Amino acid sequence: MNTSVFENRRTLLAGLSLAGALAVALLSLASAAHGSDNAAALYPRTIKLTDAKIAHWAVVMRPAVVRAKPGLASRVITKLPTGTTDGTQNDVLVLSRIDISPHQSWYRVRLPILPNNTTGYVQKRDLSPLFTVNTHLYINLGGLTATLKRSGKTVFRTRVGVGKSYWPTPRGEFYIRDKLTNFNNPFYGPIAFGVSARSAVLTDWPGGGYVGIHGTNQPQLIPGRISHGCIRLRNAAIVALSRLMHVGTPVSIR
Repeated sequence: MNTSVFENRRTLLAGLSLAGALAVALLSLASAAHGSDNAAALYPRTIKLTDAKIAHWAVVMRPAVVRAKPGLASRVITKLPTGTTDGTQNDVLVLSRIDISPHQSWYRVRLPILPNNTTGYVQKRDLSPLFTVNTHLYINLGGLTATLKRSGKTVFRTRVGVGKSYWPTPRGEFYIRDKLTNFNNPFYGPIAFGVSARSAVLTDWPGGGYVGIHGTNQPQLIPGRISHGCIRLRNAAIVALSRLMHVGTPVSIR
């Protein structure tokens, strides 16, 4: 074969090979860019964590800044300490998780502040790993009843005492913050649950005017409108409820 023809053919094949390699590289880059675009399209994304049958809660692990929207530039609503005025760890009900990017997540949480029913966003890193509960407590102010549901099914019901007309029990969506026992004062009965709800009229009440669910030394007054806003149960009922309901349980007061 003519040497010049052979060299020309080798040069042509080399050129074709280089062109092919470049084409493959460009396709790979385009595919990677497309994949990156698809990944970027997933954010921000929201994952619901609490509904009528299941809820998630977490411990405040360090003083946490709460913002109106997920993002460090958003307005500050409040700051959450690690402890409560009851001397217990501070907890929040986690409603959803918002992923801003693969490396930045925020939680939308229900807040134990006035005005009642306020929610805000905290960084995931400020809270503990999530805990799960499948209970939900419903307080009916008109019917003077408390009903506990587990996974949507009723497991407990009792009559209650609620706030007087001028010290009303606040309506809204709340959660159980803590559980307290061993009182020296029989007024509270054997057990009390701290709720995230706060009285809108007794704002100077000791501890911040938080609503409690507790026993009583005056069972004859139940059912009735008898309290400063707290929810009172007969002692046998609060003991029974305490065996079924745990911290983090959502509370609907209607």
